[in-house]
Amino acid sequence: MTVRVDRSFELSAPAERVWEFIADPENRARAISVVEEYTVDDPEGRHVTWHVSLPIPLVRRTIAVKTEDVTRRAPEYVKFVGKSKVLDVTGEHEIVETEDGTRLENHFVVDGKLPGVEKFFKRNLDGELENLRRALERDLRSTQSEER
Repeated sequence: MTVRVDRSFELSAPAERVWEFIADPENRARAISVVEEYTVDDPEGRHVTWHVSLPIPLVRRTIAVKTEDVTRRAPEYVKFVGKSKVLDVTGEHEIVETEDGTRLENHFVVDGKLPGVEKFFKRNLDGELENLRRALERDLRSTQSEER
């Protein structure tokens, strides 16, 4: 079974500033609660390994999910894919300029390879996207405070 989630959120920030955050794979990894740690695998930062801990019975240790940014179109779009023995994930983030700032459109697909993986993400993917939104908003607020 595959889990798909599409969510967007409005932000009072310029597209370039949202791009700075969302195009950074480290920012995306830090925002996901099941990523215990991550390692950047290349100098450009396009390859990052997430060390994921899933609270499901068949997974007793962290899982290495090798991610790669496969498409980057600054300052509007980034797509990444992640592969592991337990799950595959595809994430897309599109930044759309609006009258009041930007809208970040997020599309995620998780394909589980073990029982329980899809069920976990079906219950928790909305919350993970909310974590991403909060992390982005914190980052935007801290930048605005520095500019003052």
